[in-house]
Amino acid sequence: MDLTSLLRAQGGVVTTAQAERCGVAPRTLRRWVREGRWNTPYPGIYRDGSHRFGPRARIRAVALWGGESGTVAGPAAAWWYGLLDCAPAIVTLILPRTTSRRPRRGVCVRRRDLEAADRAVHDGIALTARPLTVLEAATAIPDGAAFLDRALQRRWVTFDAVYAAWCRACGATGSAQVRRLLVAAADRAASEAERRLVRLLRDAGIGGWELGYRFGPYELDLAFPAARVAVEFDGWAWHTDVARFRNDRRKGNELVLAGWTLLRVTWHDLETAPGRVLAQIRHALGNGR
Repeated sequence: MDLTSLLRAQGGVVTTAQAERCGVAPRTLRRWVREGRWNTPYPGIYRDGSHRFGPRARIRAVALWGGESGTVAGPAAAWWYGLLDCAPAIVTLILPRTTSRRPRRGVCVRRRDLEAADRAVHDGIALTARPLTVLEAATAIPDGAAFLDRALQRRWVTFDAVYAAWCRACGATGSAQVRRLLVAAADRAASEAERRLVRLLRDAGIGGWELGYRFGPYELDLAFPAARVAVEFDGWAWHTDVARFRNDRRKGNELVLAGWTLLRVTWHDLETAPGRVLAQIRHALGNGR
C-alpha cells in the first residue's frame, strides 16, 4: 500500500515502520515535522497535518503507539465498537506488566496481562473484547448501570460472557465495582422476568398465584399455594453471591421436603420457549389447562 492510501485508511496517522515500508525514510518524516507539515502526537507516531485529528484518528494513534502488545480499553474501546455515542477525552491503553512505557497526555496507561479471550481486533486496532469492554466502560461512565443493562438487552454481549470476563479480571482495578453492577443488573433482569411470567399467566387465564409468597423464613418468587407449586427465577446474581446461592438451595430443599413442586425458570426460557414454561406450570398444577 502506498503512503497516501495508508494515511486515508488510518485517518492520517502512521508509525515510523509503516512509513518506511511505504518508501518514506525516518529523516524525511522528521523534516516534514520541522517544516510544520506533519507532527508527532506520540513517540514513533506521525500525523499528516492535512488530515483532521478527530476521535477516530486519535484513538488509532494511541493504539499504534501501544504497539502489538497494547490494547485500547474502556470507553474508547466501547466507542470504537459503536456502543457509545461520544468518544472519551482520555483513551485507556492496557499494556503488559513488563512494559515501562510512560503515560502521555490524553492517554491513561494501565499495566495488566490480558488473556487471549479478552483481546480482539476490530477495524484495524487491538481492543479489549466486547464483554470486558462493556464491563470496564460501565465502571468509567456516569450512568454505567444503564449502559450495562442496554448492552445486555440489545444483545451486544451475553451475561455469561460478561460474567466470565469479570472472573478473569478479578483483582484488577474496578473489579469490585463491576461485581456490584453485575448483581444489580441480575436483580433488574429477574424483575423483568417476573413481569413477563405474570403476563404469560394472565394471557393464558391461569390464576391462583401469588408473588412474593412467604414460606417460613423464605420468600418465593411466585407460588400457587393451593397446589403447592413454587416458581423461582434463576437469574445470574447467585453466580457472584455465594450467600444467595446457598440460601436458594436451602429454600429449594425445604420446599421439596414440605411436599411442594419447585419449578425453575430462566430469562432464556421466557424469551425463547414461553409455551414450554406454561406447559410445565400446567402440568405441575395438574389441571391440564
